[in-house]
Amino acid sequence: MTARKIPEQLESLAEQVERLTELSRRLLDENRSLRTSQEQLVSERAALLSKNEQARSRVEAMIQRLKSLEQNA
Repeated sequence: MTARKIPEQLESLAEQVERLTELSRRLLDENRSLRTSQEQLVSERAALLSKNEQARSRVEAMIQRLKSLEQNA
């Protein structure tokens, strides 16, 4: 290794480190964004499941009322 190549290699290494640092920053930002989206989707899913259960209960109650009316008729 010659003395002239050392600064070139150090500069190349510094550029690689800078690229890796930037990539790491971008991946962290993307990860945060994905986690936020996931939390929102999980929350939305829970709300939808709850609404679905409420609708199912109302439909079952209507069916029971209809059966009761049918039996009384």
